[in-house]
Amino acid sequence: MNAHNPVGVIGAGSFGTAVANALAHNAEVLLFSRKKETVEEINRTHVHLGVALSPRITATNDLAELAHHCTLIFPIVPSTSFRRMMHALAPYLRPHHIVIHGTKGFDLKDMEEDELNNPGIVVTRSQVRTMSEVVREESSVVRVGCLSGPNLAAEIMAGQPAATVVGSRFREVIQAGQAALNSRQFRVFGSYDILGAELAGALKNIIALGSGVLGGLGLGRNIQGLLIARGLAEMVYYGKSLGASSQAFIGVAGIGDLVATSTSINSRNYTFGTRLAKGETATQIRETMPELAEGVRTLRIARQLARQYKLHVPITSTLHAVVFEGLAVEKALEYLMTYPYAVDVDFL
Repeated sequence: MNAHNPVGVIGAGSFGTAVANALAHNAEVLLFSRKKETVEEINRTHVHLGVALSPRITATNDLAELAHHCTLIFPIVPSTSFRRMMHALAPYLRPHHIVIHGTKGFDLKDMEEDELNNPGIVVTRSQVRTMSEVVREESSVVRVGCLSGPNLAAEIMAGQPAATVVGSRFREVIQAGQAALNSRQFRVFGSYDILGAELAGALKNIIALGSGVLGGLGLGRNIQGLLIARGLAEMVYYGKSLGASSQAFIGVAGIGDLVATSTSINSRNYTFGTRLAKGETATQIRETMPELAEGVRTLRIARQLARQYKLHVPITSTLHAVVFEGLAVEKALEYLMTYPYAVDVDFL
């Protein structure tokens, strides 16, 4: 990779913008937005989402331009848009490109999004894709990675210390991500278990949603700690069933991200749960949140995977009943507090 090439970021939402600012410590950055007015505003004012951007960031709405100039590209768009974005980007990608995505969710292959609303739908692993799998399916790129870790966008954009994990099967992808992102305020770890890093990043959003429900009920840290610990166990059950290692969930991409997302009002998933506990419906919250809370969609997909793999995941199942089946949050809490867990730690 040419050290003088700019680095590309696709997606000018809060996390994409935060990553662009972090990358600008070490390189020129091309930041893609579909919206022409957003591109013009960024290039004119170097302010976006109320945050001052590095002068090393240039916005564009031309994917061909970005792929031409950037060997290293970070796609960071919602999971519902990821395959469509990759399909549009693919004609401009070549095998020499490195793609490290920052999307923490799942793709549904050959399914329309509204099919998830059908109560009789059956979703299996053959239909569920991680974003790295989408990159490989939609393009000629081989060297693929992911970003996963405690990366609350508001804190990164405020210049607070943070860390992330670049997950990839390829050493050069991890090294490229570290070289691009490492700074005094941003530490980058590496992992060869990309599947584990992706699953941890997606599944922790479910637990963060549940933690937000507890916060909305005005409950304290004891029950929150219990939820996070048992939620981590459920994440590991999913991971092992899908082919990841337990270790992926114990590090920065797993428990690190889980704790940050499950305890912060800057977390969209935590906020969704808080509002749900205070009486708003899931539909009302979705319609008024400026960005997607990935955990809501992931919850539906994870519930289906639990059925396929016959997993005992009471937190996931109960949250699904609260969000989509009308179960009262007080009843859900009562059920979880009396659930007959056999042992504490059974996944190491």
